[in-house]
Amino acid sequence: MYRLRLIPDDTKIPFMRGRIAGLVVSAVLSLASVILFFYPGLNYGIDFRGGILFEVRTQGPADFTVMRPSLTALGFGEVGLQEFGSPQDVLIRLERQPGGEEAQQSAVGRVRTLLAERFAGSEVRRVEAVGATVSEELFRNGMIAMGLALVAMLAYIAFRFQWPFGVGAVTTLILDVTKLVGIYVVFRFQFNLDSIAVILTVMGFSINDKVVVYDRMRENLRKYKTMPLRQLVDLSINETLNRTINTSLTTFLAALPLAVVGGEALQDFAIVILIGIVIGTSSSIFIAAPILLFLGEGRLRRGGTPTGGDAAAAARP
Repeated sequence: MYRLRLIPDDTKIPFMRGRIAGLVVSAVLSLASVILFFYPGLNYGIDFRGGILFEVRTQGPADFTVMRPSLTALGFGEVGLQEFGSPQDVLIRLERQPGGEEAQQSAVGRVRTLLAERFAGSEVRRVEAVGATVSEELFRNGMIAMGLALVAMLAYIAFRFQWPFGVGAVTTLILDVTKLVGIYVVFRFQFNLDSIAVILTVMGFSINDKVVVYDRMRENLRKYKTMPLRQLVDLSINETLNRTINTSLTTFLAALPLAVVGGEALQDFAIVILIGIVIGTSSSIFIAAPILLFLGEGRLRRGGTPTGGDAAAAARP
């Protein structure tokens, strides 16, 4: 039976010829993302900067074109509106108001009055105020979660393979994460607890792809004992290329509808997931593999000229 393949089985692409360019481009993008993190900085959501959250149900489908300017006119700063559950259910986010708890309660009262007057029949189902102390704790815990995830991945890969594999994978993940942070800054997406979930999801996808490539490299290291490491890395990437592209494309297509028709509630989440899939897939080839090549040059393979079975195998996909 004929099977359609996006990538031929017998590819012999010399990926490592572009190893320097790949590392330089990645380093420049990550450095730019770090600079953007400090200026202009992330657009923190209520979770991380404090604020007031209203859960409202309207009589009919919520009209954001009317609701947003009405709430903005109250003078409470940036107003966030998000549909969730159904077109009648709306999340309203307000910035934390200066003046302590009294100012927060005053803002809550004015919003309730506006909703009752301008949107008859609307029901305020929940009001939640996130203080500065709570938001700082949430941000700190989110950063700790990402740090622990990186440490756990480093330990797992170093244990399963060798330490150069672990260092290569975690270094690449750090570069991937910094690029995602840059995406949040450039597009001014809100950075909140959902964003931490997005980054952890992309990290999981990315490390899974790297484990597949690294596992093939480990197999080939045992199989072709005299093959130069650079040639072996290219061989391993080409052998797993079909699997890498197919898995990434399947995941991309699964998340694409959320970015297109998911509404405001899911759109930012899905867009960052899509970009993260592209970053994670490309970094497995152009970042993780070159880092392993440089780290393992004198440790995983001493070099040499492929002879006999190694030379014949190198000529096959």
